[in-house]
Amino acid sequence: MTAIAAEYPRARRASLMRNRRWALVTSYFFLILFAIFFLTPPYYMIVTSLKSDAEVAHLATNPWIIANGITLEQYRLLFKESDFLIYFKNTVIVTLCVVAITMVVSILAAFSLSRMRFWGSGILATGIFLTYLIPDTLLFIPLFQIVRGLGLLNSYWSMVLVYPTLTVPFCTWIMIGYFQSIPKELDEAALIDGAGHIQMLLKIFIPVALPGIIAATIFAFTVSWAAFVYPIAFLFSADQQVLTVGTVTSLIKADVYKWGMLMAGALVAAAPPLVIYAFLMDYYIAGLTAGATKG
Repeated sequence: MTAIAAEYPRARRASLMRNRRWALVTSYFFLILFAIFFLTPPYYMIVTSLKSDAEVAHLATNPWIIANGITLEQYRLLFKESDFLIYFKNTVIVTLCVVAITMVVSILAAFSLSRMRFWGSGILATGIFLTYLIPDTLLFIPLFQIVRGLGLLNSYWSMVLVYPTLTVPFCTWIMIGYFQSIPKELDEAALIDGAGHIQMLLKIFIPVALPGIIAATIFAFTVSWAAFVYPIAFLFSADQQVLTVGTVTSLIKADVYKWGMLMAGALVAAAPPLVIYAFLMDYYIAGLTAGATKG
């Protein structure tokens, strides 16, 4: 009887180890499968950008390998013989302005709605977030009329005006969740010490909610950098275009596609968001999690 009782835990541990082994094998299999699936497009872009135009046009060669040697000619042509650097400069200006406007508005709005309770604050907070759910394909027609009325049509400054309609609602929602997670005892202690609301915001809430601010900033940067609908509707001339639209419109002429330069331009345009996510991904996930669960 004792031997049977001792054998049962060993059999149970062996069964658990087998189950754990199969779970790990299955997990790694699907992880590798999805990694291959999602890394295939970037790999193809890199390979195509390092080929010559002749090799890209030669359909008999294998598109997944570089048969005639690596060349940086596509990048040279992109920077020297196209307006890519102008698009890049315009995108940087627009993105920095939009991020600054978004964060100022979002932090002030979130602080007011989460800590300075007033009649209708909850309904207003919900309404702000619901505006984020309205697709930009429905908004660009009325916004087109507004931009034209202000005389900003075909100017990248119009993007500074309209992009916050995409970024402010979501960033405000993230910051509301973070501000609501801060203990109210900090507010009371600050008020007892004679601090005003602006001092509370600058000295208590912003330092404590820094991960949420970073997450909101990354979101605003990503949306501003990668938006497509508004630029294609509001910008026409090459000197006012941004990366997402300018690269495509300048490198596709009728049925002629400059694939090598297109892939090179896409890789260069994707580099800044990639670097930011690589270094700040933990803050971004933490900010989204807090903003979605608190309050």
